[in-house]
Amino acid sequence: MNHIITVPAFSDNYIWLICDKEKRHAVIVDPGDATVVINMLEKENIEPVAILVTHFHFDHANGIPALVAKYPKLAVYGSLAEFELLTNNPHPPAYGPPSAGFKLLSHPLQGGELLSFDKIDISFEVINLPGHTSGHIAYYGDQKLFCGDTLFACGCGRVFDGTLKDLHDSLQRIRQLPEDTLVYCAHEYTLGNIGFAKWVEPENAELLAREEAARALIDADKATVPSLLSLELKTNPFLRTDNPAVIARVEQATGRQLNDSAEVFAAMRTWKDTQYD
Repeated sequence: MNHIITVPAFSDNYIWLICDKEKRHAVIVDPGDATVVINMLEKENIEPVAILVTHFHFDHANGIPALVAKYPKLAVYGSLAEFELLTNNPHPPAYGPPSAGFKLLSHPLQGGELLSFDKIDISFEVINLPGHTSGHIAYYGDQKLFCGDTLFACGCGRVFDGTLKDLHDSLQRIRQLPEDTLVYCAHEYTLGNIGFAKWVEPENAELLAREEAARALIDADKATVPSLLSLELKTNPFLRTDNPAVIARVEQATGRQLNDSAEVFAAMRTWKDTQYD
């Protein structure tokens, strides 16, 4: 069984170290800060073998240069579409903002690849999940999903250079994964997300129980992630855009009829952006 080490970074980021059962080797997911990663690797005497990046924002990729400088054999995996955007576009997106460290990718990915890491005995399917950014990807293996800023615990990412329709479709893709999938997102946003979810479904008993459990974890200085996909399906409004109660509430809040799941999602994400966040 693989060990997953949580490495907190900045004010609310999580960097993940996916280790073999002896904790001798690791794959690093979304290293926005090299210092905290190196400190953990040295403390636990772990050798890194690769970096997996979900998207090019600075808080996910800024640690790449220092990690590659210290561990020159590190393979760096990430989105080909975003790699090309940064290297070929004289005016890449200013919002986010992107990290120049993303240009150090050694293995650009198109989506659909299967990555195998023998030293930690795990393989990942690369899944395209555009929306938060236009080239966002995720890594799925051993019933674990490392999804960056696409799906959060009880929420989802904002849309930057992707589209609302893209993000809706990406979340629908996640919905099709096995319900016992563990969702490893990249931020500790759970309590804030639950606050908005209560705007949408104030009488959802599963949601109210989740708030109590999440608050207890935070009070104990523990992470609220990973979360089970089964719990997300019961409590995360952005995965419940076909639920009649959710549809009715979003229509009430936005004052218009919504004709399908994508419209419900877009209206709800805009509602959160403009009135809650």
